[in-house]
Amino acid sequence: MYAIIEDGGGQIRARVGDKLTIDLRELGDSDTTLTFDKVLMLGGEGAPKIGTPYVKGASVTADILEREIKGEKIDIHKYKRRKGYHKKQGHRQRYMTVKVTAING
Repeated sequence: MYAIIEDGGGQIRARVGDKLTIDLRELGDSDTTLTFDKVLMLGGEGAPKIGTPYVKGASVTADILEREIKGEKIDIHKYKRRKGYHKKQGHRQRYMTVKVTAING
């Protein structure tokens, strides 16, 4: 069984046992699990359930493996010709890793 969930403006396919990299979110230190309520589709056993826009009563539960991971470095260069303007800026996106434990619905 698998589920398509919405998180961080994108869609992620999740199966039980999958390790997912999602956008970092603020959680308490005692939180060890996450619940994704925005399930767009459930499939794999029989006919798929497709939500409008979400499947009612469906959720995906995941355990937190790593709290903060940094993505690869992205360099931004800005330049305007004949003006002497040069600017360099860097960015590293922060992520967290979770492991899917259950798909309910």
